Amino acid sequence: MFDTTCIVSYEQYLTNERQSPTNTVTSYIRDVTKFAAYIDGTGKTDVRAITEADVRKYIALLGESGLSRATLSRNVASLKAFFNRMSVEGLVTHNPAANITAAAAAKKPPRVLMGGEIERLMAQPDIKDIKGCRDKAMLETMYATGIRVSELTALDVSDVSLETELITCRNGKERIIPVYAAAVKALEHYLAFSRPKIAPQDESALFVNTGGGRMSRQGFWKIVKNYAGKAGVQEDMTPQVLRHSFAAHLLENGADLRSLQEMLGHADLSSTQVYARIVKQQIKEIYNKTHPRA
Repeated sequence: MFDTTCIVSYEQYLTNERQSPTNTVTSYIRDVTKFAAYIDGTGKTDVRAITEADVRKYIALLGESGLSRATLSRNVASLKAFFNRMSVEGLVTHNPAANITAAAAAKKPPRVLMGGEIERLMAQPDIKDIKGCRDKAMLETMYATGIRVSELTALDVSDVSLETELITCRNGKERIIPVYAAAVKALEHYLAFSRPKIAPQDESALFVNTGGGRMSRQGFWKIVKNYAGKAGVQEDMTPQVLRHSFAAHLLENGADLRSLQEMLGHADLSSTQVYARIVKQQIKEIYNKTHPRA
């Protein structure tokens, strides 16, 4: 039977030394564990016995099983990283996955809501209800600022300035982002009506769950899914879609790429340029549909 102690060691390395995000650790260990199960079926018990041919055959089998190119690429990356670490630890003399490649993952353009979809989504929460009032404030804040869901849930009450209509995002590179009037109104209502009824006095988090603790990313994901379903915009709907929509809609209305890059917190302008391509494609589609000679 294949000795999995090397996988346990690798997980400890990712968690304790690299301090990798939990999701990353989970994905890498899952991929490597599945590969180990495959190797176990070949009769090999030692990580040193694994060859490049073994890895190639395994990736080919994954491809034949119908996995997406993105998943195949992630599996290759997981195995390369694993064997790199095994090499550092002296458990292997070479990386059998070093020369393995998977077809480049096909990147789907980000999902962006249309104006009518945004309006329907924002109309769903019942602001007379404690939870609905909170949910409305969260949805409006995310669409108003384009911050990441992890940044949204990391906001503290002290990060919001209703007087100046600004939010300070401190999760990662600190940046200050304007907030439109409707979002300010939703936040004012939440802070006055809803939050005092569910948050302990010593809780610093801006957005809290019904237990009074900081709202989690998973909790907000469920909120978005719920209202998206009610609004009829549930296809591919995630909190990230609100961030994508914020970016695309600002560009549509004249924002420049550098300003948008700053608001989104992108380290590289190329990440921001994705939205410019979306806007250009939408303009081209509208032109082709509406120009009399197109």
